[in-house]
Amino acid sequence: MKEKYCNKKTNRSQEEKKLINNRLNRIEGQINGVKKMIQDDAYCNDVLIQLSAIENSVKSLSNYILENHLYGCVSRDLENGKLDTIDELISLFKRFNK
Repeated sequence: MKEKYCNKKTNRSQEEKKLINNRLNRIEGQINGVKKMIQDDAYCNDVLIQLSAIENSVKSLSNYILENHLYGCVSRDLENGKLDTIDELISLFKRFNK
């Protein structure tokens, strides 16, 4: 099923964009650190610990964006009677729970 809501946009403040980009930059740094660990033949256990940290960082950022989505976009859509947003949320939660 092709998702019809993929052309929507979210207007974010410059402060929020900066916060998200800072977190993405940290995640990118963590990934680059793991790449270096692989090049340096780091012990598997150490690499796995770092990969777990990256996964937690990504989940944390996802939860932050999801919370803002629920309080912002979703609540606005529901107030405006756009009930197709419920289908969008169901699809989103299915992706999160894979």
